[in-house]
Amino acid sequence: MKSSGNTILITGGTAGIGLELVRQFYQLNNRLIVTSSNAENLEKLKITFPNILTIVCNLASESDVKALVNTCFSQHNDINILINNAGVQYNYDWKTEVDGFQKIADEIAINLTSPMQLAYGLLPILLNQKQAAIINVSSGLAYAPKASAPIYCATKAAIHNGTKALRYQLAGTTTKVFEIIPPLVSTAMTEGRGKGKISPQQLVDEFMKNFERDIFESNIGKTKLLRFIQRVSPALADRIMKGGL
Repeated sequence: MKSSGNTILITGGTAGIGLELVRQFYQLNNRLIVTSSNAENLEKLKITFPNILTIVCNLASESDVKALVNTCFSQHNDINILINNAGVQYNYDWKTEVDGFQKIADEIAINLTSPMQLAYGLLPILLNQKQAAIINVSSGLAYAPKASAPIYCATKAAIHNGTKALRYQLAGTTTKVFEIIPPLVSTAMTEGRGKGKISPQQLVDEFMKNFERDIFESNIGKTKLLRFIQRVSPALADRIMKGGL
């Protein structure tokens, strides 16, 4: 895939991995459409990146997701790259949690349902381009879960397999399907947890090289080792990841 001259829709682009993706694609002269549920954060983003377009969208709301798809059809039908980056992770103990119904619903909607709906909804636009891509961000936790985040781990495993299945469906079309599989990354979501984190810049630097070479699965950093262990000894991978990193 070429990394410049694209029109890119990216979800969750105001912080963490998404912000770094915005930064690097912006520097490569791409047209960027960035979504977030927080209008104030989007306005702040435009100060740093004045040429981006922004759309407020709550990915936990199906009506918002459908409205975003409709806006893209009416105003941005030249989109050729969709980056499903937005995600939420709740670490909670079901034995004591009092707001579990809402947390479960939000994690599934944001991490799994909305990325798949956006890919499905925007596919007619993507297939109409000479070269297009869907990029889904999953997690090393797709390979082996940790005890504290059952729904997050489940949604990332689903995204991993769903991405692979969609890649099979779209083989032979103009639309390529990529997956970023991060290790523990230093973001607001992981603050106060884990050791040996990499920076968002390190992650995106490695992904961009793979993207330009059409390497469809980007196991970043320690996820390469985790993937190897999971293939050789799934039980060992589970023991390593059970308590989190």
